Amino acid sequence: MQWVEAAPAKINLFLHVGPVEADGYHPLCSLVAFADVGDTLTLDPDGPPGLTVTGPFAGTLTGVTAAPGDNLVLRALAGLGAATGLEASTLSLTLDKRLPVAAGLGGGSADAGAALRLAQRYLAPEGGDAGLIEAAQVVGADGPMCLAAVSAWAEGRGERLTPEPRLPTLHAVLVNPGVPSPTGAVYGAYDRLGVGGSDRPADPVSWDAETVIGWLGNQRNDLEAPALLNTPAIGTALEAVRAEGQARLVRMSGSGATVFGLYEDAAAAAHAAEALAEAHPRWWVRQARLG
Repeated sequence: MQWVEAAPAKINLFLHVGPVEADGYHPLCSLVAFADVGDTLTLDPDGPPGLTVTGPFAGTLTGVTAAPGDNLVLRALAGLGAATGLEASTLSLTLDKRLPVAAGLGGGSADAGAALRLAQRYLAPEGGDAGLIEAAQVVGADGPMCLAAVSAWAEGRGERLTPEPRLPTLHAVLVNPGVPSPTGAVYGAYDRLGVGGSDRPADPVSWDAETVIGWLGNQRNDLEAPALLNTPAIGTALEAVRAEGQARLVRMSGSGATVFGLYEDAAAAAHAAEALAEAHPRWWVRQARLG
């Protein structure tokens, strides 16, 4: 029997980022939601140890058969072994890579979170969360939130998580213009611009979808302007989603290059996704539900 775990795309509905601190990290505040699209990880109890990558974006990954430090899934499993003694690095895993890489969707961290959840289900179903959380932290700020994979406020470096079960389902279209947006370069441009802050806004007055979308419109993604400096194609994608005309809100997710539009309902999102895919056949366009 094979064991399967989803690795859903992570969307930063807003992302407030403060100036770099003495330790080299940027404080942030974000409301994150997870989509019903993403990668898939499969564990084969009878397969050879290691990680195999398939799917439309398999060719964009490197180092998956090399040392654990070269891939977030392998790094997370090595961290789990170090934290708990579980032989997680001996598992046979196949990653179906369907999310673009360096896309602001937390893809690598989502894959690592799925691997950790699979490893615990298979190796230690009665185990606690402490080892998982420690292992998730080794993959970076997105690690703990992608391990939990639930709507949440993320603060500090992203490790302080407060689940937000009140977030309603939001109908969205995700658009990636087919170019990477490396996080390090975006933060470098952010530091040069010197704008932003890690402020946490007051909650919306109610948590229905219409109010939440309006409230999100008053927030921002502080990495959008620096990402546009490095990758002008993000601006093209933002304008394309706006020009389609039905989106209630258009914003970049994370450090890019994926942008998203939020829509009144599933029908409007489906119509927009179809129109955008037809107009830009080389882009990655997906209708999604968030939250």
